[in-house]
Amino acid sequence: MKYYATVGLLFLAMCYTNAQEIKAPRFGKGILNITGKDSTWSMKFATRIQLLGTATWQENNDNSTDFDTNFLIRRARLKFDGFAFTKKLTYKIEIGLSNRDISGGSPYTNNTPRYIYDALIKWNFYKNFSLWAGQTKLPGNVERVISSGNLQFVDRSLLNAEFNIDRDIGLQLRHRFYTGQNFLIREKFALSQGEGRNVTVGNIGGYQYTSRIELLPFGAFEGNNEYQGSALKRENKPKLMIGATYDFNDDAIKTRSNMGTFMETDTNPYETDISTLFLDIVFKYKGFSFLSEYANRNADDPIARNSDGTPTGDVVEVGNGFNVQAGYLFNSNWEISGRYTNLDMDEIGEYRKSYEDQYTFGISKYIVGHKLKVQTDVSYLSAFQSGNEIMARLQMELHF
Repeated sequence: MKYYATVGLLFLAMCYTNAQEIKAPRFGKGILNITGKDSTWSMKFATRIQLLGTATWQENNDNSTDFDTNFLIRRARLKFDGFAFTKKLTYKIEIGLSNRDISGGSPYTNNTPRYIYDALIKWNFYKNFSLWAGQTKLPGNVERVISSGNLQFVDRSLLNAEFNIDRDIGLQLRHRFYTGQNFLIREKFALSQGEGRNVTVGNIGGYQYTSRIELLPFGAFEGNNEYQGSALKRENKPKLMIGATYDFNDDAIKTRSNMGTFMETDTNPYETDISTLFLDIVFKYKGFSFLSEYANRNADDPIARNSDGTPTGDVVEVGNGFNVQAGYLFNSNWEISGRYTNLDMDEIGEYRKSYEDQYTFGISKYIVGHKLKVQTDVSYLSAFQSGNEIMARLQMELHF
């Protein structure tokens, strides 16, 4: 017994001694930041949580009103990144732990939770060329590529919820160059599997091809600020990014390209070509920020049918979306912001047309930038063919 007690005390003493030697990074820069003695590798470990409370008042067709509340651990993530062998070879791993993070299991993901968000290797193989391999976000609309921890509002817009192409596994080639003194151009191309993240049974349909170009006539934003909500960097000179993305999913088998639900028939998954277009503008100057996006989705034959020609009930969601938002950040790091979103989804056969307008007003307090903040917003939704809705949300973000 004395032996085990002695070993335990020695172990605690060693831990205490080692703990004194570890100097943790500044808040928001990760929990642990390690570099190998020979400088051939590094790893930064970080974690983040989002706590969300929501209240909704929905008007029914009979003029009655439903009131509902919901409290969530909206996101809980573990993040790892660093370099291996050379600083030109970097990696990123992101794992989700909350129920909302890992939901969506299906036979195509072995009916298991979808823990992995990012598992990516980046190789800067020549000058301004980089090759990415693994699972990560496709170069789609700006709002989706912005991290959920760096948003201007509590969550992304209805446009993003309907049209985004999210993550997939495959290869990406990225390049950037300047024309003139300040005019920056960035090109991005992705070849991916086309069924979304964590799919274990594939490739089922064809492949997904995504191309994006970004024009920054006044030069690069400070610290990639174009891919962060708000204007926390307070650009001293006006900065503008104009972007366009075209995505083609050959023989797609889901209702929203690589998102939505799988389209099943009485024999095989239903396949159809789906194309998605995104146009977006980001502008920031001092405390002012502006973002506008347009999205369009089309499909060759949007109605899934069985072998005898009867509809299965699955339909590709085609139509248009528009989102515009702006905010002003005061010197006290309080921000007020507003957003308008419109969805105009097409009528497909006997499936009714959908039309929605949402107006959102938000207030945010950035205590330590996006790493520690409290956000609240109120939205009014006017929906064709359904009742109107008021939604109020309050969220806290903590990111080590």
